[in-house]
Amino acid sequence: MSWRLWLKSKPKSINLGFYGEVNAGKTTLANKIGVDWADQEVGIVSEIPHETRTIQKLEKVNFSSKGTTLDLTLIDMPGIASSVNPKEFMKHGLTAGEAMQRAKEATRGIVEAIKFLENVDVALVVIDAAKSPFDQVNFTIIGNLEHQKKPFILVPNKIDLPDVDIREVKDAFSEYHVIPVSALQGYGIEQLYDKIAELARKVR
Repeated sequence: MSWRLWLKSKPKSINLGFYGEVNAGKTTLANKIGVDWADQEVGIVSEIPHETRTIQKLEKVNFSSKGTTLDLTLIDMPGIASSVNPKEFMKHGLTAGEAMQRAKEATRGIVEAIKFLENVDVALVVIDAAKSPFDQVNFTIIGNLEHQKKPFILVPNKIDLPDVDIREVKDAFSEYHVIPVSALQGYGIEQLYDKIAELARKVR
């Protein structure tokens, strides 16, 4: 028997991108996956909009689900927004100068996130399940993903919150893969892992 047969095949390398509107819970979800599989967080979570203003990565995440082993790079993107208003930052205690600087950085981050899409193998589109799914940002992200033929999963987050009607999200996006989760509480995470593995197997 050849010695090569004793070697394990190298795990497939997958860039997993986290996209979504501001404060949908992208970083919380990225951190959950990072801690589960690499015992490391990807970024800082904050109530202040656009806390993530540059692309953040966590590499060499050894992921396994349903017999599929992956070498994941988690890529937490800046939150996507149709506009960035400095006054929103001032509501959280930032000075006018700080708010203006953050707005500039946030705008650059949005452009970076869209450009970086070509480097993503599988995308998670994180949606705030407590809000209406009919948001222009969600459709803009999905449109870009479809244009570049990137496989993606819609992830309605925050399903642990009261009065969340997940049916509205599922009905709005019935033609796509939809996996509701609570990144904070861990609800639905195993189902999400299974779906990530399923889509990753199809990536060439």
